[in-house]
Amino acid sequence: MRTSTIELSMIVKNGGSSLARCLQSVRGVVDHIVIGDTGSTDDTAEIARAFGAEWITIPWNSDFAEARNLVLQQATCDWILVLDADEMLDPKGALALKRLVSETDRFAFDVVRWNYVRQANSRSGTDGAMANPQVLPEAEGFPAYVTSINTRLFRRHAGIWFERPVHETVVYRVKELGLSIGQAPFVIHHFGHAEDDEAVRDAKNELYLEIGKRHLEAFPEDSRTAYELGWGALEYSKNPQAALDLLIRAIQLDESNTEAIILGGVCLLRMWRYAEAVQLFSHAVERHSSSIVLYESLGDAHLHQQQYQAASEAYNAARSLGGASALILAKYGVCQIYLGQMDEGMDALRKAHRMEPDHAELLDIVIAGAVTANEITFAADLAKKRLEMEGASDLHRSIANYLDPHNE
Repeated sequence: MRTSTIELSMIVKNGGSSLARCLQSVRGVVDHIVIGDTGSTDDTAEIARAFGAEWITIPWNSDFAEARNLVLQQATCDWILVLDADEMLDPKGALALKRLVSETDRFAFDVVRWNYVRQANSRSGTDGAMANPQVLPEAEGFPAYVTSINTRLFRRHAGIWFERPVHETVVYRVKELGLSIGQAPFVIHHFGHAEDDEAVRDAKNELYLEIGKRHLEAFPEDSRTAYELGWGALEYSKNPQAALDLLIRAIQLDESNTEAIILGGVCLLRMWRYAEAVQLFSHAVERHSSSIVLYESLGDAHLHQQQYQAASEAYNAARSLGGASALILAKYGVCQIYLGQMDEGMDALRKAHRMEPDHAELLDIVIAGAVTANEITFAADLAKKRLEMEGASDLHRSIANYLDPHNE
């Protein structure tokens, strides 16, 4: 029986800082590497050739699907694996990949991606951060990751190509052809969110939004693009009303879009429309969503309305789903204090502070909770520390002075 072959298909631009790590992770596993370059000016080409990659130059027309399809046209192997330069497989995953393609009768596989982040309170869309299990040495410096999923492994087929100019995917083509999709038994490790400096990440987000806007103008009935632009307006443009308008549009186009419902609730939450937010979040709960962001945000909406029992239950649900954020734990602790469970509440606040001692927003929550619990000495020490941190205001100085025992 002939052994199935695997081809690594990539597009890159100035990926020299991370490309070697990526290619090393699949060495001895993939049979061929094709890399399409969209305009690198660093040492990307030299690194690629050192790993025996086939290197081609492709035009960049602000369309990720078009670029990937130009590389896909060069494919010769049985299977296509798609990675970016800032991604890699772990050793166990690489072995699982090799075994998978030799044994399966599936046509394609969805692959979970662990997007490492610098802070455990990070989120991506409706996905909240989960604690880094430290299975990969290259990721040891990052406290958490946020998951995403995409069809990154599939058989070479003339009827399969990438669609959508941003957040491109082959999944729609695979489904249209009625071909089977499985769940891969390995993950892709992604470092871009954690390693990019802020300017690089901002430039990428601006590019994604620009491409998405053009696509929605051309295809106004595209619910997914409306959702992605709403997400961008909420998280990157910081415009919850504009985001809400786009997310409502996404829901109207596709009522099954639970993610749009959740982020719509987050928009309402950020506009202080707490009761409306709870109503929208409740629709997502009824659909049995397992989103950490949903339950943390539902807790926030209840907490702002002083509904401490409901808030506590929502935060507990977020934690049970794997939510690693110290903010969730601190807000849960505040709820317990208001519910009269002082010891449990303070234990949660102290643990949250130990998890992220230099997080300004977290410190504000812990101080407020400690004051409510009459733990004045603890609150005073933290209030003094808060003055040394970024964003300290006249209000913080007033709180610190009020709690300072020397001012009695």
